[in-house]
Amino acid sequence: MRKSKFSPQQIASILKEFDHGKSISDISRAHGISSATFYKWRSKYAGMNSKELKKLKTLEEENRRLKQMYSSLALDHQLAKEIIEKKL
Repeated sequence: MRKSKFSPQQIASILKEFDHGKSISDISRAHGISSATFYKWRSKYAGMNSKELKKLKTLEEENRRLKQMYSSLALDHQLAKEIIEKKL
């Protein structure tokens, strides 16, 4: 997955701009994002401050890493089972 070019603090400040009355088209133009990206961020991060966003990002990264480790171990386990079955 591609890493976002916006930090959690930047995302929080962009969302706050909307809360202060700036239009979505102005925000999109100023920061170089699409309106779809803005709405996705808004649905995902609504009401969070930058510390909470940073913690969420680190947890998502750790979760991704753990899923990758699990899939690798499951594949190794399956391969070991097949080798054992062939020997018997």
